[in-house]
Amino acid sequence: MMGKRILGLVAAMVMAVSMTSAALAWDPAAEKKALDTVAMFKKTDPSLQAFFDKAYGYAVFPEITKGAIGIGGARGEGTVFQGGKSIGSTVMSQVTIGLQLGGQTYSEIIFFQNKAALDAFTKGNYEFSANASAIAAKDGASKTANYNMGVAIFTAGTEGLMFEASIGGQKFSYTPK
Repeated sequence: MMGKRILGLVAAMVMAVSMTSAALAWDPAAEKKALDTVAMFKKTDPSLQAFFDKAYGYAVFPEITKGAIGIGGARGEGTVFQGGKSIGSTVMSQVTIGLQLGGQTYSEIIFFQNKAALDAFTKGNYEFSANASAIAAKDGASKTANYNMGVAIFTAGTEGLMFEASIGGQKFSYTPK
């Protein structure tokens, strides 16, 4: 009986996470959270400033929540910036399958190297394949980081514990400001 409840809960979570096409209304408080997240990343790794200075744009996700029991899901809302100014909002969803258990919350920043990379993202329904890799933000980590296909991804864990050996990808929607 308990197993059916857990399976039902995971299925509901995955369905909720996969519905990211809903447009977000612009929220100044969300932009403030994104700017606070940028400050936290810069404090964690001051050399990350070079990415902010040279990137054509970036998307900031102050909080992405992830959970899994075999099948997992994650969701987070963020703000997209170009030239240091906010240009829109975005929603990230992720569905994974594999050997995984737990839950965690983390922050993520995606840097876009050039106009083509940002334009691809802002057209809506953008996806990262399962092989897109993120770099954990820590002092000096950005010094060895490089763009892959026009994007660089940095994450910072905030809380939780997650055991994971899974496959999946992240999908993003975008709403202009």
